[in-house]
Amino acid sequence: MKLIIDTDPGIDDAIAIALAHALPQVDLIGMTAVFGNTHVVQSSRNARYLADLLGFDVPVAEGAALPYGEVSYAPSDYVHGPEGLGDLTTIPQIGQNDPRNAAQFLCEMAAKYAGELVICAIGPLANIADAIALDPSFVTNVKSLVIMGGAFEHAGNVSPYAEANIIHDPIAADAVFGSGMTITMVGLDATMKTLLTPTDFDDLEKAAPKIGGFIKRIADFYLGFYRSVGVSDGCPMHDALAVLACTDPEKFTFQMTGIKVTQSGDEIGATVTDTTRKPVAVAMGCDAVWAVDLMKTQISGLG
Repeated sequence: MKLIIDTDPGIDDAIAIALAHALPQVDLIGMTAVFGNTHVVQSSRNARYLADLLGFDVPVAEGAALPYGEVSYAPSDYVHGPEGLGDLTTIPQIGQNDPRNAAQFLCEMAAKYAGELVICAIGPLANIADAIALDPSFVTNVKSLVIMGGAFEHAGNVSPYAEANIIHDPIAADAVFGSGMTITMVGLDATMKTLLTPTDFDDLEKAAPKIGGFIKRIADFYLGFYRSVGVSDGCPMHDALAVLACTDPEKFTFQMTGIKVTQSGDEIGATVTDTTRKPVAVAMGCDAVWAVDLMKTQISGLG
Protein backbone atom coordinates (compact mmCIF):
# COMPACT_ATOMS: atom_id res chain seq x y z
CA MET A 1 0.00 0.00 0.00
CA LYS A 2 1.35 3.41 -1.02
CA LEU A 3 0.67 5.67 1.96
CA ILE A 4 1.19 9.34 2.83
CA ILE A 5 0.59 10.52 6.39
CA ASP A 6 -0.65 14.10 6.76
CA THR A 7 0.34 14.92 10.31
CA ASP A 8 0.88 17.39 13.15
CA PRO A 9 3.16 15.38 15.48
CA GLY A 10 1.89 15.11 18.34
CA ILE A 11 2.35 12.16 20.68
CA ASP A 12 -0.31 9.96 19.15
CA ASP A 13 0.97 10.97 15.71
CA ALA A 14 4.40 9.65 16.70
CA ILE A 15 2.87 6.28 17.57
CA ALA A 16 0.97 6.26 14.26
CA ILE A 17 4.12 7.05 12.25
CA ALA A 18 6.06 4.32 14.04
CA LEU A 19 3.25 1.84 13.38
CA ALA A 20 3.01 2.76 9.69
CA HIS A 21 6.76 2.30 9.33
CA ALA A 22 6.59 -1.08 11.06
CA LEU A 23 3.66 -2.55 9.12
CA PRO A 24 5.02 -4.77 6.33
CA GLN A 25 2.16 -4.01 3.94
CA VAL A 26 2.73 -0.24 4.09
CA ASP A 27 5.04 1.65 1.74
CA LEU A 28 5.24 5.04 3.45
CA ILE A 29 6.25 7.34 0.60
CA GLY A 30 6.06 10.67 2.40
CA MET A 31 4.65 12.84 5.13
CA THR A 32 2.98 16.23 4.92
CA ALA A 33 2.93 18.58 7.87
CA VAL A 34 0.10 20.80 9.05
CA PHE A 35 -0.62 23.02 12.06
CA GLY A 36 -2.55 21.37 14.87
CA ASN A 37 -0.93 19.88 17.93
CA THR A 38 1.93 22.26 17.17
CA HIS A 39 2.71 25.16 14.84
CA VAL A 40 3.43 23.88 11.34
CA VAL A 41 7.19 24.55 11.56
CA GLN A 42 7.28 22.32 14.64
CA SER A 43 5.13 19.71 12.86
CA SER A 44 7.55 19.38 9.95
CA ARG A 45 10.57 19.39 12.24
CA ASN A 46 9.00 16.67 14.40
CA ALA A 47 8.12 14.57 11.36
CA ARG A 48 11.73 14.71 10.14
CA TYR A 49 13.02 13.95 13.63
CA LEU A 50 10.73 10.94 13.98
CA ALA A 51 11.70 9.59 10.57
CA ASP A 52 15.37 9.81 11.56
CA LEU A 53 14.70 8.19 14.95
CA LEU A 54 12.84 5.35 13.27
CA GLY A 55 15.53 4.91 10.66
CA PHE A 56 13.73 5.68 7.42
CA ASP A 57 14.04 8.44 4.85
CA VAL A 58 10.99 9.97 3.20
CA PRO A 59 10.20 13.48 2.00
CA VAL A 60 8.43 15.76 4.46
CA ALA A 61 6.48 18.58 2.82
CA GLU A 62 5.36 21.48 4.98
CA GLY A 63 1.86 22.79 4.44
CA ALA A 64 -0.78 24.98 6.01
CA ALA A 65 0.20 27.19 8.94
CA LEU A 66 -3.28 28.51 9.68
CA PRO A 67 -6.89 27.36 9.57
CA TYR A 68 -8.97 28.62 6.66
CA GLY A 69 -10.13 32.18 7.33
CA GLU A 70 -7.90 32.71 10.38
CA VAL A 71 -4.92 35.01 10.93
CA SER A 72 -3.43 33.28 13.97
CA TYR A 73 -3.29 29.87 15.61
CA ALA A 74 -2.36 28.75 19.13
CA PRO A 75 -1.76 25.03 19.78
CA SER A 76 -3.11 23.40 22.93
CA ASP A 77 0.35 22.57 24.25
CA TYR A 78 -1.01 21.18 27.51
CA VAL A 79 -2.12 18.10 25.54
CA HIS A 80 1.09 17.22 23.69
CA GLY A 81 3.73 19.43 25.27
CA PRO A 82 5.31 22.73 24.16
CA GLU A 83 7.19 21.10 21.27
CA GLY A 84 4.61 18.42 20.54
CA LEU A 85 6.50 15.46 21.99
CA GLY A 86 5.63 15.44 25.66
CA ASP A 87 8.24 16.82 28.01
CA LEU A 88 10.94 16.97 25.32
CA THR A 89 11.92 20.61 24.94
CA THR A 90 14.91 20.34 22.60
CA ILE A 91 14.20 18.58 19.32
CA PRO A 92 16.93 18.79 16.69
CA GLN A 93 16.42 20.02 13.16
CA ILE A 94 17.32 17.00 11.04
CA GLY A 95 17.43 17.34 7.28
CA GLN A 96 15.27 19.74 5.31
CA ASN A 97 11.70 19.88 4.14
CA ASP A 98 10.85 18.89 0.60
CA PRO A 99 10.93 21.98 -1.65
CA ARG A 100 7.29 21.42 -2.60
CA ASN A 101 4.55 22.57 -0.29
CA ALA A 102 2.21 19.94 1.08
CA ALA A 103 -0.57 20.49 -1.45
CA GLN A 104 1.84 20.26 -4.40
CA PHE A 105 3.42 17.12 -2.99
CA LEU A 106 0.06 15.48 -2.36
CA CYS A 107 -1.21 16.27 -5.86
CA GLU A 108 1.98 15.07 -7.55
CA MET A 109 2.06 11.81 -5.61
CA ALA A 110 -1.65 11.23 -6.23
CA ALA A 111 -1.08 11.67 -9.96
CA LYS A 112 2.01 9.43 -9.93
CA TYR A 113 0.22 6.67 -8.03
CA ALA A 114 -3.29 7.24 -9.36
CA GLY A 115 -5.68 4.65 -8.02
CA GLU A 116 -3.09 3.32 -5.54
CA LEU A 117 -2.38 6.10 -3.07
CA VAL A 118 -4.00 6.11 0.37
CA ILE A 119 -3.71 9.25 2.46
CA CYS A 120 -4.02 9.03 6.23
CA ALA A 121 -4.84 12.49 7.55
CA ILE A 122 -4.29 12.68 11.30
CA GLY A 123 -4.37 16.45 11.82
CA PRO A 124 -6.61 19.32 10.72
CA LEU A 125 -7.60 19.00 7.07
CA ALA A 126 -6.21 22.22 5.56
CA ASN A 127 -3.56 20.44 3.47
CA ILE A 128 -6.14 18.08 2.00
CA ALA A 129 -8.49 20.97 1.19
CA ASP A 130 -5.57 22.85 -0.39
CA ALA A 131 -4.77 19.83 -2.59
CA ILE A 132 -8.39 19.56 -3.70
CA ALA A 133 -8.38 23.24 -4.65
CA LEU A 134 -5.01 23.00 -6.42
CA ASP A 135 -5.87 20.03 -8.64
CA PRO A 136 -9.46 18.82 -9.05
CA SER A 137 -8.19 15.44 -10.31
CA PHE A 138 -6.68 14.86 -6.86
CA VAL A 139 -10.15 13.78 -5.71
CA THR A 140 -10.27 10.84 -8.10
CA ASN A 141 -6.54 10.08 -8.23
CA VAL A 142 -6.48 9.23 -4.52
CA LYS A 143 -7.67 5.70 -3.83
CA SER A 144 -8.96 6.62 -0.39
CA LEU A 145 -8.61 9.20 2.35
CA VAL A 146 -8.67 7.96 5.94
CA ILE A 147 -9.26 10.74 8.45
CA MET A 148 -8.63 10.64 12.17
CA GLY A 149 -11.23 13.12 13.26
CA GLY A 150 -14.83 13.77 14.02
CA ALA A 151 -17.42 12.60 16.50
CA PHE A 152 -20.65 11.12 15.18
CA GLU A 153 -22.61 9.57 18.04
CA HIS A 154 -19.84 10.13 20.60
CA ALA A 155 -19.46 13.47 22.39
CA GLY A 156 -16.67 15.75 21.21
CA ASN A 157 -13.38 16.27 23.03
CA VAL A 158 -13.03 20.04 22.54
CA SER A 159 -16.72 20.87 22.93
CA PRO A 160 -19.72 18.63 23.58
CA TYR A 161 -20.11 18.41 19.79
CA ALA A 162 -16.71 18.64 18.15
CA GLU A 163 -13.46 16.69 17.93
CA ALA A 164 -10.15 18.58 17.87
CA ASN A 165 -8.91 17.97 14.31
CA ILE A 166 -12.24 19.04 12.84
CA ILE A 167 -12.91 22.09 15.00
CA HIS A 168 -9.38 23.39 14.42
CA ASP A 169 -10.36 23.96 10.76
CA PRO A 170 -14.08 23.42 10.17
CA ILE A 171 -14.03 25.18 6.79
CA ALA A 172 -11.33 22.90 5.42
CA ALA A 173 -12.98 19.83 6.95
CA ASP A 174 -16.33 20.60 5.34
CA ALA A 175 -14.67 21.13 1.96
CA VAL A 176 -13.02 17.71 2.25
CA PHE A 177 -16.19 15.90 3.31
CA GLY A 178 -18.06 17.56 0.46
CA SER A 179 -15.40 16.83 -2.17
CA GLY A 180 -16.62 13.44 -3.34
CA MET A 181 -13.44 11.66 -2.28
CA THR A 182 -13.66 8.10 -1.00
CA ILE A 183 -13.39 8.78 2.74
CA THR A 184 -13.20 6.80 5.94
CA MET A 185 -13.70 8.77 9.15
CA VAL A 186 -12.06 7.27 12.21
CA GLY A 187 -13.31 9.50 14.98
CA LEU A 188 -14.04 9.35 18.66
CA ASP A 189 -16.78 6.74 18.20
CA ALA A 190 -13.97 4.25 17.55
CA THR A 191 -10.85 5.73 19.12
CA MET A 192 -12.28 6.30 22.58
CA LYS A 193 -12.97 2.57 22.80
CA THR A 194 -9.31 1.70 22.14
CA LEU A 195 -7.18 2.76 25.10
CA LEU A 196 -3.46 2.32 25.64
CA THR A 197 -2.62 1.73 29.28
CA PRO A 198 0.58 2.48 31.22
CA THR A 199 1.24 -1.27 31.14
CA ASP A 200 1.09 -1.23 27.34
CA PHE A 201 3.81 1.43 27.25
CA ASP A 202 5.88 -0.50 29.78
CA ASP A 203 5.62 -3.53 27.50
CA LEU A 204 6.79 -1.48 24.52
CA GLU A 205 9.79 -0.19 26.43
CA LYS A 206 10.82 -3.70 27.49
CA ALA A 207 10.42 -5.14 24.01
CA ALA A 208 12.01 -2.26 22.11
CA PRO A 209 14.22 -0.13 24.37
CA LYS A 210 15.01 2.54 21.76
CA ILE A 211 11.69 3.13 20.00
CA GLY A 212 9.42 1.70 22.68
CA GLY A 213 11.33 3.60 25.35
CA PHE A 214 10.93 6.84 23.40
CA ILE A 215 7.20 6.25 23.00
CA LYS A 216 6.82 5.45 26.69
CA ARG A 217 8.62 8.66 27.63
CA ILE A 218 6.45 10.95 25.53
CA ALA A 219 3.29 8.97 26.37
CA ASP A 220 3.72 9.72 30.07
CA PHE A 221 2.80 13.34 29.30
CA TYR A 222 -0.21 12.25 27.25
CA LEU A 223 -1.44 9.88 29.95
CA GLY A 224 -1.17 12.74 32.42
CA PHE A 225 -3.37 14.93 30.26
CA TYR A 226 -6.03 12.25 29.99
CA ARG A 227 -5.98 11.69 33.75
CA SER A 228 -6.55 15.43 34.16
CA VAL A 229 -9.76 15.21 32.11
CA GLY A 230 -11.06 12.12 33.88
CA VAL A 231 -9.83 9.30 31.61
CA SER A 232 -7.90 7.25 34.15
CA ASP A 233 -7.64 3.96 32.25
CA GLY A 234 -5.17 5.15 29.60
CA CYS A 235 -5.02 7.27 26.46
CA PRO A 236 -6.86 6.61 23.19
CA MET A 237 -4.91 5.23 20.23
CA HIS A 238 -6.48 7.92 18.02
CA ASP A 239 -4.04 8.34 15.10
CA ALA A 240 -2.63 4.81 15.12
CA LEU A 241 -6.16 3.48 14.82
CA ALA A 242 -6.59 5.48 11.61
CA VAL A 243 -3.46 3.81 10.22
CA LEU A 244 -4.99 0.42 11.00
CA ALA A 245 -8.20 1.44 9.23
CA CYS A 246 -6.07 1.93 6.11
CA THR A 247 -4.65 -1.59 6.26
CA ASP A 248 -7.32 -3.67 8.02
CA PRO A 249 -10.78 -2.14 7.52
CA GLU A 250 -12.40 -5.52 8.09
CA LYS A 251 -11.58 -5.18 11.80
CA PHE A 252 -13.86 -2.14 12.05
CA THR A 253 -17.60 -1.60 12.02
CA PHE A 254 -18.83 1.28 9.87
CA GLN A 255 -21.92 3.34 9.31
CA MET A 256 -22.29 4.85 5.85
CA THR A 257 -23.55 8.43 5.71
CA GLY A 258 -22.79 11.73 4.07
CA ILE A 259 -21.10 14.17 6.44
CA LYS A 260 -21.11 17.94 6.75
CA VAL A 261 -19.32 20.08 9.32
CA THR A 262 -21.23 22.69 11.29
CA GLN A 263 -19.71 26.11 10.63
CA SER A 264 -21.00 28.35 13.41
CA GLY A 265 -22.62 28.54 16.81
CA ASP A 266 -22.18 26.31 19.82
CA GLU A 267 -22.00 23.23 17.59
CA ILE A 268 -19.21 24.49 15.32
CA GLY A 269 -16.99 21.60 14.24
CA ALA A 270 -19.68 18.94 14.66
CA THR A 271 -19.67 16.18 12.05
CA VAL A 272 -23.32 15.54 11.22
CA THR A 273 -25.33 13.64 8.63
CA ASP A 274 -25.90 15.19 5.21
CA THR A 275 -27.77 12.80 2.91
CA THR A 276 -27.02 14.95 -0.16
CA ARG A 277 -23.30 14.12 0.02
CA LYS A 278 -21.35 11.04 -1.03
CA PRO A 279 -21.43 8.56 1.86
CA VAL A 280 -18.45 8.38 4.18
CA ALA A 281 -17.51 5.19 6.05
CA VAL A 282 -17.80 6.34 9.67
CA ALA A 283 -16.00 3.97 12.04
CA MET A 284 -18.25 3.13 14.97
CA GLY A 285 -15.94 0.60 16.63
CA CYS A 286 -13.18 -1.89 16.07
CA ASP A 287 -11.58 -4.96 17.62
CA ALA A 288 -9.77 -3.02 20.33
CA VAL A 289 -7.77 -5.95 21.72
CA TRP A 290 -6.53 -6.78 18.22
CA ALA A 291 -5.61 -3.13 17.55
CA VAL A 292 -3.57 -2.70 20.72
CA ASP A 293 -1.86 -6.08 20.37
CA LEU A 294 -0.95 -5.46 16.72
CA MET A 295 0.44 -2.01 17.45
CA LYS A 296 2.59 -3.37 20.26
CA THR A 297 3.80 -6.36 18.26
CA GLN A 298 4.75 -4.33 15.20
CA ILE A 299 6.47 -1.48 17.03
CA SER A 300 8.26 -3.97 19.30
CA GLY A 301 9.93 -5.32 16.18
CA LEU A 302 11.61 -1.96 15.55
CA GLY A 303 14.00 -2.43 18.48
